[in-house]
Amino acid sequence: MSPFILLAIIIVYFALLLWVAYRTGKGSDNESFFIGNRKSNWMLVAFGMIGTSLSGVTFVSVPGAVGNDKFAYLQITVGYLIGYVIIAYVLLPLYYRLKLTSIYGYLQQRMGQLSYKSGAWIFIVSRLVGATARLYLVVNILQVAILDSLGVPFIVTTLIILAMIILYTYEGGVKTIVWTDTLQTSCMLLGLIICTVYMLNHLGLSLGESFTAMNEKGYTKIFDFDPNQKSFFIKQILAGAFITITMTGIDQEMMQKSLSVTKLKDSQKNMVTLGFILLGVISLFLYMGGLLHLYGAQENVASAGDQLFPDIALNHMPPFISIIFIIALISALFPSADGAMTALTSSLCIDIFGMKEKKEWDDKKKERFRKNVHLIVALSFLIMVIIFKVINDNSMIGLILKLAGFTYGPLLGLFAFGIFTKFKVKDNLVPFICIAAPVISYFIDKYQETLFGEFKIGLELLIINGLLTFIGLWLIRKK
Repeated sequence: MSPFILLAIIIVYFALLLWVAYRTGKGSDNESFFIGNRKSNWMLVAFGMIGTSLSGVTFVSVPGAVGNDKFAYLQITVGYLIGYVIIAYVLLPLYYRLKLTSIYGYLQQRMGQLSYKSGAWIFIVSRLVGATARLYLVVNILQVAILDSLGVPFIVTTLIILAMIILYTYEGGVKTIVWTDTLQTSCMLLGLIICTVYMLNHLGLSLGESFTAMNEKGYTKIFDFDPNQKSFFIKQILAGAFITITMTGIDQEMMQKSLSVTKLKDSQKNMVTLGFILLGVISLFLYMGGLLHLYGAQENVASAGDQLFPDIALNHMPPFISIIFIIALISALFPSADGAMTALTSSLCIDIFGMKEKKEWDDKKKERFRKNVHLIVALSFLIMVIIFKVINDNSMIGLILKLAGFTYGPLLGLFAFGIFTKFKVKDNLVPFICIAAPVISYFIDKYQETLFGEFKIGLELLIINGLLTFIGLWLIRKK
């Protein structure tokens, strides 16, 4: 299909986003940017958060991984649901009671200033790494599929996409994102369903026959009962629960959307609803992954992993499916990138630079400062995407979850210690604990064969990292 037509579709789609941003961003101030004035509709937030939780990585990586990992990702998804229930009934009541704009304000009240700053910096590094890895994957697909043939360099493609995101988040922030994420999630899910239905028809299979064909290839295997394997179901479910608690429950990007809902009860409904919907949506992604591998085998497609879905959709399907794939792909891209950019801006302004405490600044100066920080965050996104281009990992979802084990572990330990103990800590030592725990975790992971023999550590490294942080905080507690 002509790259000019695909490019024109992206431009029209972006124009629609700008229109939504213009309509919803009118009269926005800093409170609108940070938490949407706490007036967001919980159903819109829940639906829009599907797109943020999934991203372009889920859209291409989860189906692409079915060839190697079968349906095992569903084990992690069951853990996600457990994690969302814990967030709804443990963390959200805490955040609403303290009336937090930044959730890391809890650490300041509970442990001290350096604990608070440590938590904020851990989030900033974690979210920057995760969001830019997701962004890189989609930018790279658009580059290969469309812009290489037009002679546009990768760095220019990245700059243009970041400029698009800045344009529609610059004024409204969370107030705008709640609406744009809803639009984008709708497009992504519609694309997923249309591609699935097309492949079923092309393969000439009914729903039951497709499962039979996948089962014959071994794709439908979900649970691994070998305790020594990384994919052992208990490890995966526990990892999924803790990944959700850390990457959603103690993540400013995800929580600022939930905190934009007026009532705690509605915010809890949003969180539990999100958990059940994600279970269904990821199941559909895995099912589509099985169909993609059957389709690829029939069409003699050589691609695998993250390249499988883009190759089939753009080179082995009719033009209208290619168009739907591109719309769905960019719809998966923007919710994770725009929310991360807004959340990082919020955390830097509130947690690191203490903008709300600067009483001598008037509202105009605060707004100018916030917009400048937003641009600096965009620049950091550009740098990180270029780094991931150099790394060029074949399965980004595995890389992202692996990195999360190192970066989010200290946050898990900090919040767990604050919630489940009543001890104060020596605040000046907390940053050292938050650095030491991931370093020790890295060496445990690197030398796990020497340490544990046949027993393999996978995504549960996040739990180990959090536990090391917890133990470290226990050692520096005040008597």
